Amino acid sequence: LLAQHAFRDAAFLLRPSHQKQVAAILSDPQASENDKYVALQFLRNSEIAARGVLPTCQDTGTAIIMGKKGQRVWTGGGDEAALAQGVYNTYTEENLRYSQNAPLDMYKEVNTGTNLPAQIDLYSVDGDEYKFLCIAKGGGSANKTYLYQETKALITPARLKNYLVEKMRTLGTAACPPYHIAFVIGGTSAESTLKTVKLASTRYYDGLPTEGNEHGQAFRDVQLEQALMTEAQNLGLGAQFGGKYFAHDIRVIRLPRHGASCPVGMGVSCSADRNVKAKINREGIWIEKLEDNPGQYIPAALRGENEGEVVKVDLNRPMSEILQQLSQFPVSTRLSLNGTIIVGRDIAHARLKELLDSGEELPQYIKDHPIYYAGPAKTPEGYA
Repeated sequence: LLAQHAFRDAAFLLRPSHQKQVAAILSDPQASENDKYVALQFLRNSEIAARGVLPTCQDTGTAIIMGKKGQRVWTGGGDEAALAQGVYNTYTEENLRYSQNAPLDMYKEVNTGTNLPAQIDLYSVDGDEYKFLCIAKGGGSANKTYLYQETKALITPARLKNYLVEKMRTLGTAACPPYHIAFVIGGTSAESTLKTVKLASTRYYDGLPTEGNEHGQAFRDVQLEQALMTEAQNLGLGAQFGGKYFAHDIRVIRLPRHGASCPVGMGVSCSADRNVKAKINREGIWIEKLEDNPGQYIPAALRGENEGEVVKVDLNRPMSEILQQLSQFPVSTRLSLNGTIIVGRDIAHARLKELLDSGEELPQYIKDHPIYYAGPAKTPEGYA
């Protein structure tokens, strides 16, 4: 029941803190027009998603559950199966996408048709509560998780900052910024580093101390976080199309390390920032309250606002004419497209490559029209 409700909420709602960060872009005089436009579209999208029919993002994610079970909590066993059943119920009953592919052999795969398996990690801890963090992690943000094996030579103020800025630049905009970015320096193992990256991107470790000690205490470097935020704002990438808002916030965590190793991890939570805390105790089941009225963050003055200044592109023309028109404008120019667009799932890349590798021509419609790569969620009843 807990997993079912948590993942249903995560599919349609986001945290109030995240929505307030998005809304703040609209009133920032330093934000670019593209920053503000993207922020407004995110809020409009959230307003529609909050109705509980169309999810926030078409990639409704891999279901990830971390549970910490107090030693005085008894369930009778079967915890993982019960949590998986909750995930199954949500993804099969709601208009969500099945993204999990099961290998039949090394090369053949089939969609599981349920979005299972989920990633479920359960731990035994002290106490009398059962605490959970539920994450719906889309492929775009998951693909922006990186591990770098460095040495102690990196850990100087000048080198480390410049290094992290360059790594941050490589994130690009494909995973839908503004991001919640996490860096982790150190770690007793590579997997410990990356696990900390994922949890830090959900702000799970925001309560860490701000200094270390001789026993290997993990801590946040708040000063470095602030310095990196300034650098992120100056990258010019912005909220996808140029500007200030490449990141909402940045977390930097320092961990102990083996003397011969210095793992560095980087990752993000994207604009579909789907993280939900929950717990079970003697008083009942508790699930983090998400924002069910994101429309309140849309200023009245922006209600019904049109596209603003855009370049209109007629797609029902020869491709050479379309390309000639587009070549007149810089990257980040806002376009209004009208005409035929081919929708293809990501697997289309592989199939098109197979055609080319076998010496065959691409279908003519592929040459004549732009392709919008998407993996749509289920179509709700009554919707086109």
